[in-house]
Amino acid sequence: MEARASAKYLRGSAQKARLVIDMIRGKNVNQALAILRYTNKRAALGIEKCVKSAIANANEAAEKANIAVDPDELWLKAAFVDRGPTKHRSRMRPAPQGRAFRERRHFCHITILVSSDKQGEAKGDGKLAETATPAASKRAKRGGAAAAPRAKRSAPAAESGEKKAAASKQEAKGVKKSGKAASKPGKATARKKTEE
Repeated sequence: MEARASAKYLRGSAQKARLVIDMIRGKNVNQALAILRYTNKRAALGIEKCVKSAIANANEAAEKANIAVDPDELWLKAAFVDRGPTKHRSRMRPAPQGRAFRERRHFCHITILVSSDKQGEAKGDGKLAETATPAASKRAKRGGAAAAPRAKRSAPAAESGEKKAAASKQEAKGVKKSGKAASKPGKATARKKTEE
């Protein structure tokens, strides 16, 4: 049994709300509510209301379908934040020297999907579903620089390190031939000035 809830036009930017959503995604609803209660973020209150609404929607759908669902067994299957409108919601803030800075009032839309199915099970055939692939593997599928293995990307850095080592050996040989150590005159004059 799945149920969803959405909260629209919440104050605050989507980027800041995603910081809170990332903490609760995939967790049990009780754990998620506990995290949201003690999270010191402005978006946490609206997200908490949305999670409670999703739980209530799941109970309502279960009653209509005549299915017994324990609210404690629900977990957050999906949670995401979309950017809301900022058009015609800008304000001007006074700034120094007669200037004005524009403040944009950001809004966001939150959608939460709760499920009573066991985590890791597919919906139809009961086989274990594949775990979500991380973002790096998606980039790797597209190809490009992200698809290259780390060893190849770090190879130019290793070559530059070898060049530096060879250059320092040559400098050391040059110092031995001349018999003098290279010194910077600027530091010596600075020391004399401080002593006076």
